[in-house]
Amino acid sequence: MPAPDISIIIPLFNEEESLPELTAWIGRVAAGQGWSYEIIMVDDGSTDGSWSVIRHLSETDAHISGIRFRRNYGKSAALYHGFDRAQGEVVFTMDADLQDSPDELPAMYKMIKEDGYDVVSGWKQHRLDNKLTKNLPSKLYNATARRVTGIKLHDMNCGLKAYRNEVVKSIEVYGEMHRYIPYLAKNAGYTKIGEHPVHHQKRKYGQSKFGIERFFNGFLDLMSLWFLSTFGKKPMHFFGTSGILMFVAGFVMAIWIIAAKLVHQAQGIKYRAVTDQPLFYFALLAVVLGAMFFLAGFIGEMISRSSSERNRYNIREQF
Repeated sequence: MPAPDISIIIPLFNEEESLPELTAWIGRVAAGQGWSYEIIMVDDGSTDGSWSVIRHLSETDAHISGIRFRRNYGKSAALYHGFDRAQGEVVFTMDADLQDSPDELPAMYKMIKEDGYDVVSGWKQHRLDNKLTKNLPSKLYNATARRVTGIKLHDMNCGLKAYRNEVVKSIEVYGEMHRYIPYLAKNAGYTKIGEHPVHHQKRKYGQSKFGIERFFNGFLDLMSLWFLSTFGKKPMHFFGTSGILMFVAGFVMAIWIIAAKLVHQAQGIKYRAVTDQPLFYFALLAVVLGAMFFLAGFIGEMISRSSSERNRYNIREQF
């Protein structure tokens, strides 16, 4: 059976009201474009009737399939399994709450197929969320993400995205890294990343499943991902360098304190005992921390060398 033109992955949690309307909308768009397609719904442990709705929809529409988790694992887990199943040449992700419009799919599809992009991220230029709890934190979050990742996207966390199929097969989404899939793609060698302004709609059913805490968690995840992508296979470059600098700084401070004491003692000048000087304890702390950082880097190198992933690289082509 030939692969469909597009796959649409919809992670969801308690969205039973919106699913029939969303799938019908996607079907109209796909029919208008003449696409063959599949819709993969991943029920992330819903406690309402979402799974019953998915089962009913799949019985009446062969394009729809579903995956159901036993409990709520999070959006990254849902996308991971959706990516694993997706067969379409272009893979879309979108939220189930009807805030993402399927009418945007043709333009994003064109950017992948005709303009040669690897990833296209939606950009909600005019958000209809609460300005205090959503808009302002989102702007700060995206500014930080642009600075750290080097990817000039205005809305990295937008749920509506399009990918070349090989991209989703080359990355691993885990934890809460779904926010940074463009960065994961960049680290895997897919550097043609663009964005498309999309229409943002107000939530029609239910309530948002995300609170303000996601921005704090998102910042911590960004720091983790940056560190892993930069030093994951060479931990000694970070810990070893930092450790040596701290050790040398502490050692120099200690020698300077001791030398100053000896000079003052030889000249008969009154001096403070070495252990009475706060600088001595800073020097001692720097030496100890420097040694610990260096050992952490050494242990990290040993773990990295033993990892089964140490020689995993994405090969673009060969003959």
